Amino acid sequence: MDNYTNAVNLLQRTDKFCINLGLDRIKSFLDIVGNPQDKLNFIHIAGTNGKGSVCTILESVLRTAGYKTGLFTSPHILEYTERIKYNGEEIDKDKFAELIFKVEGVNDIKLTEFEILTTVMFLYFAEKMPDIVILETGLGGRLDATNVIKENICSVITHLDLEHTERLGNTIEKIAFEKAGIIKKNCPLVTKENYEIIKETAKKQNSEILPIFNAEKLTEFLSLKGEYQKENLTLAYSVIKNCFNEIPEGKIIDGLKNVRHICRFEYIKEKNIILDGAHNPNGITELKKSLDKNFPKSEFKRRFVFGCLKNKDYKKMVKTLFEEDDEVLFYHFKHQNSCTFEDLHSIYPDSKEFFVEDFKPDENLTVFCGSLYMLGEIYKNILLP
Repeated sequence: MDNYTNAVNLLQRTDKFCINLGLDRIKSFLDIVGNPQDKLNFIHIAGTNGKGSVCTILESVLRTAGYKTGLFTSPHILEYTERIKYNGEEIDKDKFAELIFKVEGVNDIKLTEFEILTTVMFLYFAEKMPDIVILETGLGGRLDATNVIKENICSVITHLDLEHTERLGNTIEKIAFEKAGIIKKNCPLVTKENYEIIKETAKKQNSEILPIFNAEKLTEFLSLKGEYQKENLTLAYSVIKNCFNEIPEGKIIDGLKNVRHICRFEYIKEKNIILDGAHNPNGITELKKSLDKNFPKSEFKRRFVFGCLKNKDYKKMVKTLFEEDDEVLFYHFKHQNSCTFEDLHSIYPDSKEFFVEDFKPDENLTVFCGSLYMLGEIYKNILLP
């Protein structure tokens, strides 16, 4: 077994594969390893939907403009190394494993999987020293492991919706409070969200809420498709115009053309399939809008392969997504918290079970959605063989 496989096995141990919000553990640990995060410059991004796309758009534009970039996103689709990229390149598997074991070997502080990955990212980027690190929160913001940073170039809060309510609160206002926790003293904020708690937090932190720039003229150049990407583009463009105004429009356009973010309304023409990471009701609503605009039912008969985690509002997603003449298949994918076929079939009986080995592309458009974890399996079994 190679070092990388051993590192992955360590990360996926039951005692690490959990969510335990709070900053005390990771702060104590980073003190021991010299606080590598204090050497770096960040753009910090929180939100319910779109934060990964905003991150990848920003990274591509900044790198195209000549900045050395670091990018930290989650979750991964195929390999853990996707989460940590320097100048567009994933961290080497051997280096990843080396840093995982380095972190695991320090002191007796027991970190969660995400805290270990966050620490590895800080250590790696402190070695590489990018000009800018685009930093995506894992869950929430205020108590997320990434929020150990003390300052940033700017904070970004993307679209908010009800998700992870058992941890972040059962109202949008409570969730907005958690996301607003990334706003740093004397550091500006870019957001289109208008919740009072965000405005109050910005005022308390003396954080200027920067103007939003219209990016409609650039939509045609963005390689990411899907109607929901328009808002993500607007946020990323607003960060560029406010904080990196020296970047010429031509470089911005080149960066937009080169954005790569798999499983975000990704159409694979050879297989006639779409992979989309929508995994909550708002994401599913936006997916449906994108399908109706780009693949209208008058021209494309739809087949859905849907799977999701049990802690998601799958009843609402199912009710939103499917129509009477759609072919619906439910997939019980390999994740400890995956909905079973029976869970989903009980709320939508006009459905069949999906088995990946039986899939054969045909003239019907097949849409895989509901979970990024599920899409990782689909990629490995349908697109990579």
